Amino acid sequence: MSTLAHWCFRRRFAVAGGWIVALVALAAVALAGGTAFTDSADLPDSESATAYALLAESTGQAGADTESGTVVWHTGGTAVDAANVKKDVAGMLARIEALPGVQGVVSPYDKAGSGQLSTATNTAYARVTLAADADTAAVTAAALAYDSADFDVEVGGQAFTEQPGASHGTEAVGIVAALVILVWMFRSGWAAALPILTGVVGVAASLLLVMIASHAVDLAATSLTMGALIGLGVGIDYALFIVNRHRQGLLAGRSVRDSIAAALDTSGRAVVFAGATVIVALLGMFVVQLGILTGMARAAAVTVLFTILAAITLLPALLGMLGHRVLSRRQRAALTAGAHPIASHRPSLSYRWAGLIDRAPWRSATAALLVIAVLAAPVTMMRVGDADATSDPAGTPARAYHDLMAPAFGDGFDASLLLVAEVPDPAAATAFTALTKTLATVPGVAAVAPAGKTVLTVIPRTSAQTEETADLVHRLRDEVIPAAQTGTDLRVYVGGTTATSIDMSDALMGRLPLYLGLIALLGFLLLAVAFRSILVPLVGALSNLATIMVGLGAVTAIFQFGWGSELLGVGSGAPIMYLIPVLVVGVVFGLSMDYQVFLVSRMHEEWTHTRDNRRAIRVGLTETSQVIAAAATIMLCVFASFGFSGERIVSGIGIGLGIAVLIDAFIVRLTLIPALMRVIGRANWSYPRWADRVTPRVSIEGPAEPATEQPATAGVR
Repeated sequence: MSTLAHWCFRRRFAVAGGWIVALVALAAVALAGGTAFTDSADLPDSESATAYALLAESTGQAGADTESGTVVWHTGGTAVDAANVKKDVAGMLARIEALPGVQGVVSPYDKAGSGQLSTATNTAYARVTLAADADTAAVTAAALAYDSADFDVEVGGQAFTEQPGASHGTEAVGIVAALVILVWMFRSGWAAALPILTGVVGVAASLLLVMIASHAVDLAATSLTMGALIGLGVGIDYALFIVNRHRQGLLAGRSVRDSIAAALDTSGRAVVFAGATVIVALLGMFVVQLGILTGMARAAAVTVLFTILAAITLLPALLGMLGHRVLSRRQRAALTAGAHPIASHRPSLSYRWAGLIDRAPWRSATAALLVIAVLAAPVTMMRVGDADATSDPAGTPARAYHDLMAPAFGDGFDASLLLVAEVPDPAAATAFTALTKTLATVPGVAAVAPAGKTVLTVIPRTSAQTEETADLVHRLRDEVIPAAQTGTDLRVYVGGTTATSIDMSDALMGRLPLYLGLIALLGFLLLAVAFRSILVPLVGALSNLATIMVGLGAVTAIFQFGWGSELLGVGSGAPIMYLIPVLVVGVVFGLSMDYQVFLVSRMHEEWTHTRDNRRAIRVGLTETSQVIAAAATIMLCVFASFGFSGERIVSGIGIGLGIAVLIDAFIVRLTLIPALMRVIGRANWSYPRWADRVTPRVSIEGPAEPATEQPATAGVR
């Protein structure tokens, strides 16, 4: 790494210019080609996928080609079936049907739409079928143009559901907060700006590449948000660790060039190792085998890769340009005067905290474990599924649509199930007819209607996000349908949007234990290679899982229980979207590994020099706690800023990651880990000889530095 640092220092203007040229070129290509993001998701091998395939085969209704939406209206003092209302509605529907991409409209005043009218509540709706690429905004505008005080109109359904896309600038709040923290930490505007600038450049370049790649790889629009969320967090942190080490080198009397080389050869190595673990954890999401999720993982992995490249190339070049300006004026003046700006023996807060852990390791570990247990407890009640409009904030279009439809057509009006049948012979046809009659008597079913010769629409009594609706789907599959099929060749499959969501949630949660086990094993092996120890990697892997449980517990408490979700602008409590747990698991694992590597690598470095476990823990904790705390606070600000995006998925991921990072840094890394290592003693660094012979040698700390160049240990006994 020192060779790379010297090269970037010598060619610092060329390196910076190269990044600028790369950004401009990527921006030009991205703007010229646009994007080709897709919101479609490959369904796992499930019953709902079979139902859709059979439906497409038998009726030619390929779900990916069309979307269905609803235009609903409510008349105040006038009957909904009055002549003047019918006339106005006919004009509205004709205007909608004439729009490009609209393939059909079913009016409640026609025979085909007779079930779409409720005279008791003066409410009716029309079904609108649109091509997948239709301009839904134009349809919405055409419908809402008829909205008035006496004629309330709303649109809803799949076609009019706004998919979460790129963030809307909330990350700027996090960046500003990060800048404030860095200025307070470094007392230098240049030093504070460097991590921000490096992180933003790395993220910008990667997101432009993701936009270009969307033409070749299936990626959801949320990939940009995920990339920005993760990339900004880790990118700023990585640059922060290197800048902090460089400043220490300058304050110890090194030249700018040698200090950059030393920083890259120590913290730079740790950045590469830690970043690689984040990338591996993200790519590990492929085990869940869901296209939309693996697409996000690929985009986030590319973003992390670019932030690493920026930290080890652009950052050294910028440090070379700035020279001693990364120090505060007071520090520069002290250096000029020949004084030693950091030769202070006054105990720092970090030193006092390390001493407290050293004196009371059992009490510290117990207190940390108690905090973790309390915060992680809600995860035992986590329920995965899709949130529906009942949990949307009051006043939003989706909530207004639901509030018009539900009183007239029941809570389950938008949670319909499609039962698609294979009917190969008369006996099967008879059984299918009997099933149709039986379904109307099943608890939880509000209505049953034919949607074709071998297709039935079943309307639940409850909304899509409720446990009762999920129970109904399982009851149909496990009890009602098997009983109807007995003794015949009839085969009936339950599909529809609600059933699909249940299947995807079940599939992902079924693979989540495998994913957790995989990354726990990965974390153990990576730390074993890095530190040639058994107990340190074991404690690290288990503590990573504890942090993951805290993140998921926080998501459950806030977004499922609803403890503060309305303050975030995402509405009331609802099931946790199936994407959130897997993304939180992968990202939190990578970030936990980051802090574990930065903390333990300094301890291991001191252990290598002194073979004194107690001193190694105190020195490592003293010298890294401030920068870890600052890095975690910065990442909390960045992640929390996404929590106020107003999009439930993005908000859930941002808040979950923010709380997990906060607890991981202050409770797990700076309290629990050193306390447990203090209790374990010298056995921390024990490693079997046979394992030592077969384990590859990887140096994270780089070459040893003289003790005089580690002034932060002043006062450590």
